[in-house]
Amino acid sequence: MSIVEIEYQVTGMTCGHCEMSVREEVGQVPGVTAIDVSATTGRLVVTADPPRAGRAGRAAEGAAGDPAEPARGARPPGAP
Repeated sequence: MSIVEIEYQVTGMTCGHCEMSVREEVGQVPGVTAIDVSATTGRLVVTADPPRAGRAGRAAEGAAGDPAEPARGARPPGAP
């Protein structure tokens, strides 16, 4: 299976604690191979199996308590 990289914008993630929570939560999603997260920019980049990349975005929402939307120009996994 191919690996995809998807970028999310996590609205409201503004502190180091949020960043750590998102990193820990997303890191528990099976199939995630890399995570880059920044509270400064609210950016989350996930490298994962395509079905898992979407699950990682939902995990980020749960950890941050704020929406995680695909960044402008990014396509969610499975999108045409």
